[in-house]
Amino acid sequence: MGAPKRNLFALGNNGGRPPKYETAEEVRVKCVQYFESCIELDEKITITGLALFLGFSSRNTLYDYAKKEEFKYIIKNAMLVVENSYESKGTNFDIFALKNMGWTDKQEIDMKADVKQNIDPINWIEKN
Repeated sequence: MGAPKRNLFALGNNGGRPPKYETAEEVRVKCVQYFESCIELDEKITITGLALFLGFSSRNTLYDYAKKEEFKYIIKNAMLVVENSYESKGTNFDIFALKNMGWTDKQEIDMKADVKQNIDPINWIEKN
């Protein structure tokens, strides 16, 4: 259902906040500034730190930008840099952060055999 007639709040960009960044280049420059400042100040590179540096009010805004086609590559690449910083340090915090990013520290072994033909064990042993 559309907004009632003469509703001034319905004008413009459908009531949402205008985007903070218009181009991926703006985001790229800001991300590089964040990474350089972390290195210079010897601070940990984090997802929330990146989101704050970009001026976002939550991590979700960062993830929302990653869904937009024009920002997808730069945001995913920046998040990969963050993940790499966790991976290279290996502290308990870093391991915890990596687990929240989908990493796992358990080993899984698939014991199911996909046998599609009958194998003669005697002939197989003789050939191998």
